[in-house]
Order: sequence, then structure tokens, then C-alpha cells
Amino acid sequence: MKLSDGFDARRLRPRGRRTWLGLLGAVFAALLVILGVVLAAAGIISIISQPSSLASLNQSPIAAALAVLGGLLLSSAGVLLWRSLRRRLRRNSDLSMAPHLMKKRD
Repeated sequence: MKLSDGFDARRLRPRGRRTWLGLLGAVFAALLVILGVVLAAAGIISIISQPSSLASLNQSPIAAALAVLGGLLLSSAGVLLWRSLRRRLRRNSDLSMAPHLMKKRD
């Protein structure tokens, strides 16, 4: 099959501009996940081995358990925020096809 001279494949999937706000939000969400994991790990270490470097968490196991819970909540909030922002960033570059003909990726 012969392609016409005026064919441009880039017109099939126009690349929208990426917003800096969305990209900064994704970076912020990744930082939330990292901070949550570090906080949860510090709480778990304080519960298991009672190190002297974590002064405020050593005084009570309840504070260490709250640190673990807060770290898990913070990391899960970061993951949910990252997924929603990532889905929003990808939505602009979809093909204009019927939804039942596309593969289900998200």
C-alpha cells in the first residue's frame, strides 16, 4: 500500500504539553512515599531493638507504633497521589478511539 505524501503519523496521537504542576506533584508524591517508608522503618527498628539514636521513640513503644502507623499512612497517601497524577498526565495522550477497543492499562 502506498502512503500519500501528506501523511503525518504524529497527527494520530498529538502530544500534549506536560504541565509542570503535574510533574512537581508526582515528585512530591514520590517524596511522601520515601518519607513514609523511612518513618515506618524507624518505628519498626525502635520497636525491635531499642537503639539509642532514636531518643523520642525509645521512651514508649506506643510512640514507635504511632510512627509505624504514620509512616504507612504517609506512604499509602503518596502512592495514591502518585497514581492519580500519573493517570491524569497520561490521559491527554490517548488515542481518539472507542473505549472498548483500547487495551485496559490503567
